[in-house]
Amino acid sequence: MAIQLSLAVRNARLDQIETSIGNLSTAILRIYAAANPTDIGAADPAPVLVTITLPPDWMNSAAGGIKTLANGPWQGTAGASGTAQAFRIKKNTSVTGAEIQGTVGMTGADMILDNTNIQSGQTINVTVFTLTDGNPGLPG
Repeated sequence: MAIQLSLAVRNARLDQIETSIGNLSTAILRIYAAANPTDIGAADPAPVLVTITLPPDWMNSAAGGIKTLANGPWQGTAGASGTAQAFRIKKNTSVTGAEIQGTVGMTGADMILDNTNIQSGQTINVTVFTLTDGNPGLPG
């Protein structure tokens, strides 16, 4: 039999992610014009297209095993030009590695942007970001 978690435990686990990274303007998001390394602890890819300081309470409280972007869209101004491919969410004090990483795109990616063809000086909008704590085989 597979391990099963209650909805309350799944929501608490998701909420702990934001707390652990920082929920009082200490988390940053970086978007890159290169794929992330396979090891989340490895150095950041280059180049960095945009760095966004996430707002306080950057994610909504988890409900139904899902945690979504809050206070959005998240916005920043690009410092370089390129095609966005990946993102990392880091603690402001992180030097190497990340806490969360994934792909970016306009559809079908881990994080959705309003545009992936980025020019320096352009305003970048993150419109969708969702974390899901699944529980295979159980409703809700």
